[in-house]
Amino acid sequence: MHPLRKLRESGRPTPAQVSELLADNIVFNSPILARAIEGREAIAAIFAQSSSTRGSGAYTAEYKIDERTTFLRWVGTMDGHKIESLEVIVDDEQGRIVERTIALRPYPAVKLFRDAMYAALKDKLPPDVWDYPAQ
Repeated sequence: MHPLRKLRESGRPTPAQVSELLADNIVFNSPILARAIEGREAIAAIFAQSSSTRGSGAYTAEYKIDERTTFLRWVGTMDGHKIESLEVIVDDEQGRIVERTIALRPYPAVKLFRDAMYAALKDKLPPDVWDYPAQ
């Protein structure tokens, strides 16, 4: 079982608990953000908030693609609506996460999730991760 999955299944992890699993140069790619975000502190806050924002659910699949790459599928609810995620996690030589890429569906539930994440994190993340710059 991947350590991030194990931590998330144990309850609502804190940013400090999540941070222990992350490499300093971690990159996170998510459909709720306008661009990839980097850095242990910001990403630990995102992952911890995500665990407390999304509704109930469970991981339904985990596959090792190679020695450092894991695929996870999670199915749950967001405000009572079905939401699911597919993600690929890449670990470094020490087993810390260097990249996580996630896909979420369906869009209406993803929007509910994004709106809740924005409300919780808007002051903790750079504004350019939430939307494209005005032209």
